[in-house]
Amino acid sequence: MKILVTGGAGFIASHITDSYIKLGHDVVIVDNLSTGKKENINPKATFYEVDIRSPELGKIFEKEKPEIVCHHAAQMDVRVSVEKPQYDADVNIAGLLNILQNAYKTGVKRIIFASSGGVVYGDTNQLPCTEELPKKPLSPYGIAKWTSELYLNFYASVLGMEYVALRYANVYGPRQAGGEAGVIAIFIKQMLKNKQCLIFGDGTQLRDYVYVADVVRANVAALTKGKNIGINIGTSVPTSVNKLYDNIAEIMDFNIKAKHMAARPGELYKNYLDNSLARKILDWEPKIELISGLKKTIDFFKEEL
Repeated sequence: MKILVTGGAGFIASHITDSYIKLGHDVVIVDNLSTGKKENINPKATFYEVDIRSPELGKIFEKEKPEIVCHHAAQMDVRVSVEKPQYDADVNIAGLLNILQNAYKTGVKRIIFASSGGVVYGDTNQLPCTEELPKKPLSPYGIAKWTSELYLNFYASVLGMEYVALRYANVYGPRQAGGEAGVIAIFIKQMLKNKQCLIFGDGTQLRDYVYVADVVRANVAALTKGKNIGINIGTSVPTSVNKLYDNIAEIMDFNIKAKHMAARPGELYKNYLDNSLARKILDWEPKIELISGLKKTIDFFKEEL
């Protein structure tokens, strides 16, 4: 199949691209390189340095005529969305609509969308989060993710274009750039420089950390499985930020205590995902447990340095 991957020079989507190509698919990458890296681009992919909001996107769809779009390009920082909600909506909602309109015009059969299993549910005492929970996003980023799923549902129910929205937990692994969503990469890089790490809040916040190779397998399954549905992609295992820090510090033999800072607006206190639906619909389950994934990630950053 021919698959167009947006954000294919970025952390998660570059791994997905590698897997698609390894499976024999023809992959087209669209990425403006605002956060993605050229070195992440698989040389067997066709690459266009184009913003998903650009009118040029239509020409790419007309020329390449992909059968499936795997959409990962995004403004992904919660803090940026809080400070610049209009910019966040421009990239994450208007950008999506540009993709969907061009996909519809050129006969794309299916959209795989990178949603979020954290921000769409908001803070809830019903844990682990199931897909049926009320959607109560606390940030413009979360609002954009849920709005995107609503638009996908419109294109499916009214215009007949299938989709699967994969609601990720906190994804980590090799090539992670850091940023707000990349606490593991941030901790590792700071420790490699022998610098003190910062923890925002008291560190008891609970998160679900899923290794990027497991996320890749979900995106492979979503090529043919699931129809017009949002599916959690996580481990169902909660880990506090303090515990995460201690695990990384122990693996790296790092002895400097973290400094706690004030919690940041728009961030969730606790969130981890029920993955029962992914097991049922996608025949997917996570295979890499946290300590093993952390070791693989640490080895990558050591080699990079």
